[in-house]
Amino acid sequence: MLSISPATRVFLARTPIDGRKSFNGLSVLIKETLEQEPTSGFLFVFINKARNRLKILFWDDSGLVLCTKRLESGRFGVPGGQGLSQCLRPEELTLLMHGIEGTSRRRWHRV
Repeated sequence: MLSISPATRVFLARTPIDGRKSFNGLSVLIKETLEQEPTSGFLFVFINKARNRLKILFWDDSGLVLCTKRLESGRFGVPGGQGLSQCLRPEELTLLMHGIEGTSRRRWHRV
């Protein structure tokens, strides 16, 4: 179980990854693409091109931890944005991990 405090910084990589990447490959992406340090304690989220697999890499003071999730049906609802990475709030990460669309709907009113 991944416990996330409200103060945890979460970075979502906007470019899809090759699902075969593991600790070393994702660490290189964090350093070169996201320009962050993998041992910073932040959570780094990666999604594959088909958007059915998600990987989270983080440092827990004794080593790198890699969590992987595969959806049996559907796709992860990646929040919109621009650039190579996007900061997510912890609650947005929770929605993303459960495959729930986190974008707000247009305003509507009852007639």
